[in-house]
Amino acid sequence: MAALTTMLACLPAWAVTPFTVRDIRVEGLQRIEPGTVFASLPFRVGDQYADDKGAAAIRALFALGLFKDVRLETQGDVLVVVVEERPSVALVEFVGLKEFDKDVLIKALKEVGLSEGRPFDKALADKAEQELKRQYINRSLYGAEVVSTATPIDRNRVNLTFTITEGGPAKISQIQIVGNKSFTESELRDQFNLDTGGWMSWYTKSDRYSRTKLNADLEALRSFYLARGFLEFRIDSTQVAMSPNKQDMSITINVSEGERFVVSGVKLEGNYLDKEDEFRTLVKIKPGQAYNAETVAETTKAFTDYFGKFGFAFARVEAKPEIDRQNNRVQFVLLAEPSRRAYVRRINVAGNNRTRDEVIRREFRQFEAAWYDGDKIRLSRDRVDRLGYFTGVNVETQEVPGAPDQVDLVLSVVEKPTGSVSLGAGFSSAEKVALSFGIQQENAFGSGNYLAISVNTSKFNQNLVLSTTDPYFTQNGVSRTLDVFHRTTRPLLGDLNAYSLVNSGLGLRFGVPVTETDRVFMGLNVEQTQIREGTTLGLPVEYKEYAAQFGSTSTALPLTLGWARDGRDSALVPTRGSLQRFNSDVSVAGDVRYIRSSYQFQQYIPLSKKYTLAFNTDLGWGKGLNGQPYPLFKNFYVGGLGSVRGFEQSTLGPSSTTTRIYLGGPKKMVFNAEFITPFPGAGNDKTLRMFGFVDAGYAFKDTEDVAFSALRASAGVGLSWISPMGPLRFSYANPIRKQSGDRIQQLQFQIGTSF
Repeated sequence: MAALTTMLACLPAWAVTPFTVRDIRVEGLQRIEPGTVFASLPFRVGDQYADDKGAAAIRALFALGLFKDVRLETQGDVLVVVVEERPSVALVEFVGLKEFDKDVLIKALKEVGLSEGRPFDKALADKAEQELKRQYINRSLYGAEVVSTATPIDRNRVNLTFTITEGGPAKISQIQIVGNKSFTESELRDQFNLDTGGWMSWYTKSDRYSRTKLNADLEALRSFYLARGFLEFRIDSTQVAMSPNKQDMSITINVSEGERFVVSGVKLEGNYLDKEDEFRTLVKIKPGQAYNAETVAETTKAFTDYFGKFGFAFARVEAKPEIDRQNNRVQFVLLAEPSRRAYVRRINVAGNNRTRDEVIRREFRQFEAAWYDGDKIRLSRDRVDRLGYFTGVNVETQEVPGAPDQVDLVLSVVEKPTGSVSLGAGFSSAEKVALSFGIQQENAFGSGNYLAISVNTSKFNQNLVLSTTDPYFTQNGVSRTLDVFHRTTRPLLGDLNAYSLVNSGLGLRFGVPVTETDRVFMGLNVEQTQIREGTTLGLPVEYKEYAAQFGSTSTALPLTLGWARDGRDSALVPTRGSLQRFNSDVSVAGDVRYIRSSYQFQQYIPLSKKYTLAFNTDLGWGKGLNGQPYPLFKNFYVGGLGSVRGFEQSTLGPSSTTTRIYLGGPKKMVFNAEFITPFPGAGNDKTLRMFGFVDAGYAFKDTEDVAFSALRASAGVGLSWISPMGPLRFSYANPIRKQSGDRIQQLQFQIGTSF
């Protein structure tokens, strides 16, 4: 029909005797400039006009997409171009839209040429309808209806309205696995992220069908069988059926398990660079055990990586099974071909739109013009990943055309926002709600430098801390950290007019890398502490005695020595590995002399894909030097968030002999244990997890012996959520070991912390 219309429009321009064009006029323009039409015509004034040029002119004008109708008329030797402009879109609006954000859809329509101010094209509107329906199908809204309406208004414009009837999402009512014999259907469905719904489905949307999610679940099912000896397992078919009302879906998966095979042996064939014994130590496949596809893949990868250590970037390792179906046994032949040795010609970095090249390149341990080293390349990738600036880091090896012994490395990164906000809060009868707030930028201006400001808004404890770190103060990776702080502390049982401790100062610290995972810290602080009298609550006798001996204002110059090793798989949601930190301050000058040390150890043990056991130990010890007592304002505090949950903040320890003010102590012990599990109904979502915990701890006086019998303990349950503002932890605890006078705080939550 469109072709016929074009042909009819061309009729007035056909079958004319060629002539020389004396003038060209354009009629029918309203918004479009005449120059746009003249620029598209294949002829000019003075040119010879013929039928073929007329047809070409009409095609060119229609191709602009600006005109609804085009025709050519001749008046003697004057050519008249008569056009009818398409109406322009004055407004795009959506009626009934709930599932999507309006601005996102408007942007998507603009990318396909349908937006306010552009010519209206019914074909594009129809295409937009289909695209919207497809997007709704991706969100399991199969009954969604989308209708576009163009309403003419003045000045040849239209208002374009998409009327949407979303309906309810189609939910999975049944998942059935047919053909399973060795495992129950319940065991197999535990491997799926899709399910038939639960009380958390409103959050996880796990009962909404998605082809992508189903494919991932089928791969998880296949991996489950292949890891348990079923070498010939296969998924025969998958049927997805929808109810007539498009609200319910059922999924049927037909499988053939095959027989369970046991590994009878492993042989090495091919070229192993005369290092067969070294390669044999990398074999993960265990004869006598059930076939496991994961160990086969781990072995071939370990072999390939080991070849890379010697510069063989293109080594091929193939695991060929020799199957004995009569005895259900399988032997693997590991066939290796190292190919050729190569060196790295060039390292290219891609995707770092914000982060400077040098910030990434200084983490590399593989250098240009050096032999290809797989270990160094993996270490380089891990070091870049540990920067925390990217959501994805990938290294690709590319051959150099015409140079078989050279390769280029392409490091591709996907940047993420590196600024974060932390917020903490707790409830107590003393402070009601105590808040802390912090802003940090881990990659300030793309330089790799760290910048943070921390503020505590509590009416009893007010802190202002500014910290900045240059991780490459020297080219060898020595870091430099500068801290400026001002802290005001009042007793929790007092009021705003009670006595206070004001601690101000600055510190300079350097971090020296010892190994790839270990770093030693050294620095110097300059501090001043004031003990200020209050009007409503006098100084505890302990502070009076201290002020009488050293004055109400004292200075200290502590030297700092520390060490850290972080071997966790993730700083945000760790499931395996350990973290160790040791720090010691020794005041060598000033009014007070002391030593203060702390040690923290965390261990994460994966019990399964879903469950993790976590332990935390936090120890502290301090002592006065040169015959001086240990300064009270350097005491450790125990109790509350990040310590022993179920007790009020900083209340587990010595208190004043004259008042019930908690003073803390120079010695502390804190132990935590957590059993972490996915939240019920949330599947394997690690951003939302539950945990049960047991805490124990106490702070001790200088004259007290550290005794486990004095520890307070609590147990409870909690919720962990990786929220947009940071990790949030909510806990409810019951003291299981307490003494008369202990202050209980059962309900607590905090953002931006662990343990």
